[in-house]
Amino acid sequence: MSSSADVVEAPAAVQESSARFRMAEALRHPAALWTAPALIYLIVRQVGLFVLQLVVEYQNKLTGKTDTSVDNLRSWDGDWFLGIASGGYNGVPSPPYDAFGRRTAETPLAFFPGYPALIRWVDGLPGVDVVGAAFAVSLISGIFCAYGLFVLGRVVRDGSNRAGLIFVTLFAASPMAVVLSMTYSEATFCAFAAWALVGVVKRRWILAGVCCAAAGLVRPTAAALIVAVGLAALVAVLADKKDWRAWVGGAVAPLGLLGYLGWVAVRTGDLMGWFGVQQRGWGSKFDGGAATWEFALGHLGNPRSLLETGTVWLLALAIVLVFYAFQRRLEWPLVVYGVGVLVMDLGSNGLMNSKARLLFPAFTLLLPLALVLARRRPSTVLTILGMATLFSAWFGAYSLAVWQYAI
Repeated sequence: MSSSADVVEAPAAVQESSARFRMAEALRHPAALWTAPALIYLIVRQVGLFVLQLVVEYQNKLTGKTDTSVDNLRSWDGDWFLGIASGGYNGVPSPPYDAFGRRTAETPLAFFPGYPALIRWVDGLPGVDVVGAAFAVSLISGIFCAYGLFVLGRVVRDGSNRAGLIFVTLFAASPMAVVLSMTYSEATFCAFAAWALVGVVKRRWILAGVCCAAAGLVRPTAAALIVAVGLAALVAVLADKKDWRAWVGGAVAPLGLLGYLGWVAVRTGDLMGWFGVQQRGWGSKFDGGAATWEFALGHLGNPRSLLETGTVWLLALAIVLVFYAFQRRLEWPLVVYGVGVLVMDLGSNGLMNSKARLLFPAFTLLLPLALVLARRRPSTVLTILGMATLFSAWFGAYSLAVWQYAI
């Protein structure tokens, strides 16, 4: 004889099974499947922008300022990118200045040319100004990135359509995902990085190499991507020395980063010119993590601000996700890339307030979470992703509209 609990649980199980079936059926339709990544990305980011607008208006009432969401979204490094897009490296207006309030002819060289170049191309269209072009490039880059992440979530071990869509959501709802909606280069870099890694996993070496080279013109974080793509191509070549595509992909991958660093070296007359500009302007250099460790201990032992303490915990979470990626047997090039970004972030000193943002491109560390969530009930998945979206919206709005230092 069945118990009353069994009677209650049976319909719930049937409903849950029915919900999964309906979701699977919906995702089988090509139009719905290939529209979903863009829609999910845009919806999540729109929630973030809506919360930012609310926070900006509240801050204006408290402080008497007249800031707008656009003012916040184009602030800090955004001014540098807009200046380079408008006038080139020789025509950036003053301000902005470096972290010490100084400015030399070499200071703009700290910013890579890929994102400003795309802004300038879009700015050349009729009726488009430089600010609108910058937001357009970030938006389009984010959508392209979403599709790359979706494909990546499908083709990895244990991947699926569902995992790909969850991966897109986790990326768009990362704590510092507000940077995707700013006049910053992260969205463009992540788009190239995502498709480079798709090329690696699917063994399309020309795609991997070209996208990696393009990423090298956008951010120095491409060094981690070059290591991942280069090692994967090397393994492919060792397995089959006649695989000319792997040879080409591996050879092309570092050209963007090396090309820009070489150009800065010629312009400054110093082989390490770009690194010198970074150190003089932002105090940034690789110290093996000493400054980050001191920063973490100081803020955990004596919390002084919400954002900085949150940054420490986000860095700790990233380390935990590395071990989880190994446990889940995530494809090793994806782990290499994520670890590379994390090492570059933890190992440099410079502006500690930017640590959470600089960690953002390590999106592959979110993939094991997506694979796990893909096997959970739809109600559980929607609850977790909804909470992540709201937290991301608040954290990003606080970082821009409330926190007084650079992100």
